[in-house]
Amino acid sequence: MVANLAHRLLSFEEYLAYGDDTDNRYELVDGVLVAMTPPLISHFDIAKFTEHCFDQEIQRLNLPWRCYREAGLRVGVRKSRIMDICVVEKEYVDALRASGSVAVFENAPKLIVEIVSPESIRRDYRHKRSEYAAVEVPEYWIADPLANKVSVLSLDDGLYEIREFTGSQLIVSRIFPELDLTAERILDAE
Repeated sequence: MVANLAHRLLSFEEYLAYGDDTDNRYELVDGVLVAMTPPLISHFDIAKFTEHCFDQEIQRLNLPWRCYREAGLRVGVRKSRIMDICVVEKEYVDALRASGSVAVFENAPKLIVEIVSPESIRRDYRHKRSEYAAVEVPEYWIADPLANKVSVLSLDDGLYEIREFTGSQLIVSRIFPELDLTAERILDAE
């Protein structure tokens, strides 16, 4: 039965229950399972550093939020994306935990970060941008070590306004307005 599921369009519910006895991670795109390629070590370094910075800011300000890496987000009827980093309301996470749900959110996170790799350029800049705007993610960061910049997209009337940061420029965030973080520190994370 598992093999049959991989060769036909899946519902969102089938995707949540899917397993193929491998370590592969999948996104669901228009009902089709799309295997995610393993990231570079630098990708993990950037994700870990950024998550750590967000966790510190959440703790410092005593915000009722949680930061997660590699959680899923439902962005359509038959579509789910795996986010590199997301910041979500603690109350929502507590409800999911209590119900025994998998880590695929159906409510929009407050903030999402995607880290660009050679095979994800189009997906991160184009597809996820429109999908995240459609589900009303207030802020979407694109950390791009290939272009050496961090783009911060802020939702305004259903569309993202973009600001790009490079080098020692301090990143401006509506979600974390007091965050003391530069593009350089994110992209050079080790």
